[in-house]
Amino acid sequence: MKTVVIGILGARLDHQGLGQRRWHRWRPSISILLQDQFPVDKFLLLYHANERDLAELTLSDMRELRPGIDAVGYAVNYEDPWDFGQVYEQLHNFTREYEFDPERERYLVHITTGTHVAQICLFLLVEANFIPGQLLQTSPKDMQRNHAQGSCLIIDLNLTRYDQIAMRFEREAQEAIAYLKSGIATRNTAFNALIAQIEQVSIKSTAPILITGATGAGKSQLAKRIYELKKQRGQLSGRLVEVNCATLRGDNAMSALFGHVKGAYTGAAHERMGLLREAHKGLLFLDEIGELGLDEQAMLLRAIEDKTFMPLGSDREVSSEFQLIAGTNRHLAERVKQGLFREDLLARINLWSYTLPSLKERMEDLEPNIEHELQQFAYKMGHKVSFNQDARAKYLMFAHASEALWQANFRDLNSSITRMATLASGGRITEDIVCGEIVRLRSDWSSYQEPSSDTADLPLLLQILDSDALEQIDVFDRAQLAAVIRVCRQCKSLAEAGRTLFQVSRTQKTSANDSHRVRTYLQRFGLTFEQVQTRAGE
Repeated sequence: MKTVVIGILGARLDHQGLGQRRWHRWRPSISILLQDQFPVDKFLLLYHANERDLAELTLSDMRELRPGIDAVGYAVNYEDPWDFGQVYEQLHNFTREYEFDPERERYLVHITTGTHVAQICLFLLVEANFIPGQLLQTSPKDMQRNHAQGSCLIIDLNLTRYDQIAMRFEREAQEAIAYLKSGIATRNTAFNALIAQIEQVSIKSTAPILITGATGAGKSQLAKRIYELKKQRGQLSGRLVEVNCATLRGDNAMSALFGHVKGAYTGAAHERMGLLREAHKGLLFLDEIGELGLDEQAMLLRAIEDKTFMPLGSDREVSSEFQLIAGTNRHLAERVKQGLFREDLLARINLWSYTLPSLKERMEDLEPNIEHELQQFAYKMGHKVSFNQDARAKYLMFAHASEALWQANFRDLNSSITRMATLASGGRITEDIVCGEIVRLRSDWSSYQEPSSDTADLPLLLQILDSDALEQIDVFDRAQLAAVIRVCRQCKSLAEAGRTLFQVSRTQKTSANDSHRVRTYLQRFGLTFEQVQTRAGE
């Protein structure tokens, strides 16, 4: 098997003069050919087009030192040797043009010479297997540069052998995932898998991210966490700029997003930078992006693709480098069909799209989120609050019941825990506090429920029964009791209520005692006719 060395010409290290003295000095590329441990059959010397003379001299010296060696030059021509994009592109082009044959050739990639940028790019190309070889490092022997031979070291890139490194990468990934989940030990498998992928995308990509989901599912919170994570990793230096697009209308929308010049419209007394420029080098979170007007969508698309846009009233373009996260609770594909959202903009922001599940879809995460909300309350207020055992059991039973809608998802949960924690004397949430909170939540959600016999009757029944007693009554009995209460409130006496309720069956009895029948029925629930009447006026 032939040995092929791929290296970059060292404009300084490989240049040790033009006379005979150069043969006695350490030149990294030449020193490889002086090693005894392996022969070199071919040397591919990469060099910048401006260094052609030095490259030809170095290649000539290689042929003189090792007659028969195939010493070949390959010119690259990036304008800025410190620009990663330009250097990587040129070196990547080389890997696509060279016909690698790992069955017959062994490749050693020399990373001692060249700029640090070039060395890193070569490392990445080897690590990604664009160059199917190993890294080769050379150094002057005994740190004396006047010794021509020096020494060589082959670097093994098989990271699977380094358990500590692998464990560190895994630990850092898990820490990042936990950070995106606000440190909450969530149990929902699908949600955990979704966050794990978002962690990878957040670190590795600068493309737009689309986060969909119902109101209160956590879109805004996740966007903030992504920003903080990227900032910790040094990927963003600018600020996080948030805007709810539902609040933007007309000229205000254009001005808020893209800025305006003085006099752009009536009332524009001063120049305005605009949110896109404020997000330069940072992250722009456009919540409810589906509410943007079509004109704003068109300008946003160009700003995403070209990083340039025109402020309102200006004849000069401005630029801003920002990453976009878009949020919406709407079905954008349907908005496209309705002509309310641009198809090309959706395609541009839909590369990474994630739908956050609602609280009802991940009820196994309810308890960890309750603990998180209590911890957040304690952090803000400076004192700890917790449930007593029975209160916690009662709250969890209600929270998992079908009548618990959690209409605003985690916002409802946050508000609920905040209310109970605020009312908790001595830092303990009691059953009475939980019962009161259940009444409030039922009332809040009643307008969202279908007017079924059960839910429609809840407000009426809660006027005369506490929530604890109501929970012990079947749905069938609730409907019947509500009907009886309505009749009692319409009648002036117990006898009148009995005649109304039993107007058919009373005709079949020789001695009808309708008042007794109503009184006995109400007593089943611990009620009297007078209580029903009195509480009707409270």
